[in-house]
Amino acid sequence: MQQAPLDILRQVFGYQQFRGEQAAIIDSVCAGHDTLVLMPTGGGKSLCYQIPALVRDGIAIIISPLIALMQDQVAALREYGVAAAMLNSGLSSEAQRDIEQQLRAGQLKLLYVAPERLLLPRTLELLQSLQQRHGLALFAIDEAHCVSAWGHDFRPEYLQLSVLAEQFPQVPRIALTATADARTRHDIEQRLALINANIFIAGFDRPNIRYQIQLKQQARQQLLGFLRREQQGQSGIVYCLSRNKVEETASWLREQGFHALAYHAGLSAELRAQNQHAFLHDDNVIMVATVAFGMGIDKPDVRFVAHLDMPRSIEAYYQETGRAGRDGLPAVAWMVYGLQDAITLQKMLGQSEADEQQKRIEKNRLETMLGLCETTQCRRQVLLNYFDGEQHPRCGNCDNCLEPPQTFDGTTLAQKALSCIYRTGQRFGVGYLIDVLRGADNDRIKQWQHEQLSVFGIGGDTPVAQWQSVFRQLISRGLVLVDHERYGALRLHETARPVLRGEQTLMLRTEQTTAEKRAAKAKARSKHFIDSADQPLWEALRAKRRELADEHDVPPYVIFHDATLLAMLERKPQSMREMAEISGIGQHKLESYGEAFLEVIWEFDQA
Repeated sequence: MQQAPLDILRQVFGYQQFRGEQAAIIDSVCAGHDTLVLMPTGGGKSLCYQIPALVRDGIAIIISPLIALMQDQVAALREYGVAAAMLNSGLSSEAQRDIEQQLRAGQLKLLYVAPERLLLPRTLELLQSLQQRHGLALFAIDEAHCVSAWGHDFRPEYLQLSVLAEQFPQVPRIALTATADARTRHDIEQRLALINANIFIAGFDRPNIRYQIQLKQQARQQLLGFLRREQQGQSGIVYCLSRNKVEETASWLREQGFHALAYHAGLSAELRAQNQHAFLHDDNVIMVATVAFGMGIDKPDVRFVAHLDMPRSIEAYYQETGRAGRDGLPAVAWMVYGLQDAITLQKMLGQSEADEQQKRIEKNRLETMLGLCETTQCRRQVLLNYFDGEQHPRCGNCDNCLEPPQTFDGTTLAQKALSCIYRTGQRFGVGYLIDVLRGADNDRIKQWQHEQLSVFGIGGDTPVAQWQSVFRQLISRGLVLVDHERYGALRLHETARPVLRGEQTLMLRTEQTTAEKRAAKAKARSKHFIDSADQPLWEALRAKRRELADEHDVPPYVIFHDATLLAMLERKPQSMREMAEISGIGQHKLESYGEAFLEVIWEFDQA
């Protein structure tokens, strides 16, 4: 007789109730329906296929793009007492044969494979054999946005996964992703043959993440201030656009006393694996990385994600910041950006081999990302509206909500800037245009005879920094375009006409002074979730978790998440029965670790 999903949730995983759409999604898969799930990182996507895998007869096949993600999931499931394994190129031939024998003997319930491995004729033959012998419970396609060329992380091998619908039409498939706009969702449905699938869009909000975005001035010093002020002793990720910047930043952070490691595709596979292992297994590690790092990382206690360069799209930003606070505890998404970031990304896009339609789409995404940086409204409103097109209330947990930016009527300044672009022939970049507006005395202006223009010197009383802000905001609003084929020259968009004619008022953001920024930062400090009086017990619980994790050769969060330790700290259970009531402690973990943590709590009670 099949177990009920809720019973499995409680007995195996140690949670009392499903969250959000989990129950409906699990019911859909258990009933044999194809299912498409969009759920934010940390929302509990894994349970949406792990529980049906335990409910349904047969072996569940989980398709995951990265070995690190498979390792995490398999290690976590085994700690829950679930028979899970993975097949990938990192295993020896002997280990692979052993797993295949376990599969044929029906000793496994979940098997994780990469799409490349799944598509091998030998693997498909193995699955056909398993289907006949034991049955296949389901196929789960994780990170399903990888199937879309419009998505931010396209993987060509995902295109071939439609073979599952062709060769195994009776086996239900569930595709899952945290990030997909309407076009990407359509691609997932079409390319994975999920035309009649049940679709669940479980929201995109991550309310525990505080969004902080500021103008790039001295990026390293800004990062250092953020880390020392808010994130001392915490694990986090710092994203950079280039490999050189990754290594330089990691080295500099080490000089400042932080445990910082580098990760990018140019490092050897051995060093990447070593650094990733340290990030997952050790406490208080900062990983400085390109976007090559992160999709396969299941670490729940990442307390911050910082960007030293602007991401190329809101999808990429959401995916990357979503790696913070997967345990539901407070986390921060911090970023510095500048107009040069947008120009560099647009130049990279112009040099790419994508077709013109794809380049237009990516260009629009980049402009939308710059708009998020420049917006004066709630950042979460902008993010959520981008994905679901609905209106949301102010979040109260982003910098624009906590410290609302000041605005001013910038119509006159905008008209001067737009007129300067027009009268100089729409062929010059920001620096030159500011020189013209401020009446600079230089040879280049004289060469072009632009000192004779009516716009020459009309902005001499406006500081360079403010002019830079004006041009940046005009670009972010799409009134001005950057022409990279003409070395970053600015051109007017049709939407600039009403502003030039005085038919439209333009409210612009006021850049804060250094003193104002310091005051705002002080007010926006993270609230640490551990009271000072509880700190010794908290550290003792973490030390016990570390000891057990080392014994089992797994990351500490595989033993228990921070949220589970926090519940122990707050409730201080005195018996195994009380320990069993804490969220995240299933029957197997209770039997394995319950008494060890009770002893830690008893020792502090008696002290």
